[in-house]
Amino acid sequence: MVTFLSGGTGTPKLLDGVAAAFSPAETTVVANTGDDIELGGLLVSPDVDTVLFQGGDVLDRETWWGIEGDTHETNAELMELAAAADLPDGPQYLDESKQTAGREIAEWRRFSGVAEFMTIGDRDRAVHITRTSLLDQGYSLSGATRKLAEAFGLTIDLLPMSDDPVASLVHTADGTMHFQEYWVANRGEPTVETVEFRGAETADPAPGVLEALSDTVVLGPSNPVTSIGPMLAVPGIADVLEETTVVAVSPFLGSEAFSGPAADLMAAVGYEPSTAGLAEAYPFADAFVIDEDDGTTFDRPTVRTDIGIDEPADAERVIGAVAEAIGLVS
Repeated sequence: MVTFLSGGTGTPKLLDGVAAAFSPAETTVVANTGDDIELGGLLVSPDVDTVLFQGGDVLDRETWWGIEGDTHETNAELMELAAAADLPDGPQYLDESKQTAGREIAEWRRFSGVAEFMTIGDRDRAVHITRTSLLDQGYSLSGATRKLAEAFGLTIDLLPMSDDPVASLVHTADGTMHFQEYWVANRGEPTVETVEFRGAETADPAPGVLEALSDTVVLGPSNPVTSIGPMLAVPGIADVLEETTVVAVSPFLGSEAFSGPAADLMAAVGYEPSTAGLAEAYPFADAFVIDEDDGTTFDRPTVRTDIGIDEPADAERVIGAVAEAIGLVS
């Protein structure tokens, strides 16, 4: 049995090769939900959906989000309506009184759907409508995720990290922004001062999460701060990781992140923005998988390989290194 902690695009890319070493039937993925937002009344769960679409073999592997070949007619019409009505575009974060009204799961991450700042495809939107409607019918987020996983024919178990609201808020020189506003709308350009996981202190792990983490755990090459960090901030998760076997795959080649704002965010929260910083970000890790050209050394077992993942064969190679690292510390 093996459990992957997943967020962003790094770990989903790794999951393309999971069957090379692990049985999908004995594989669990716990997905970050700190990046979730409510957009125009619909709960969008990007890191959950990437795994859903990947497992359903419909993921757009050019962008690593959304559904391949999706249309965007609703999004285009929203933009045209806003322009015709002289309504503002860009992220429109609802005021504080609206952030705690309505569905509890959406607290501190509510945005107007006027000229929506995230481009949501039409088939993708159907998933968000279904998820939100299931929540309104009384399903928990994990229950709704289970139903969607059935619809997409997943052969792995997929769990959200929590059924409670956790909002990844990035405090910048330009003000506080939800991670999606910081990264999607502002392209990661504002100077980051710190990162907050609002709501994490009162959140509980979703049903099944702690049990899954009692198996061997793999931290894929996701952003340590905003992909893995929200999970570690939920009480109980980091404690369980201290007691189980954990292998972490680096999202860096030395001091260069493979993608995304990992380096800036690591520096903002006080970690060295490099592979070396993983030792502090993941003090519970028993072993690391890093690139063969990375000169970083750890005081824990380390397996080196080419960790660049551009296609399934690359993912299989890295998964092989993960299995080797597990063998060294199990």
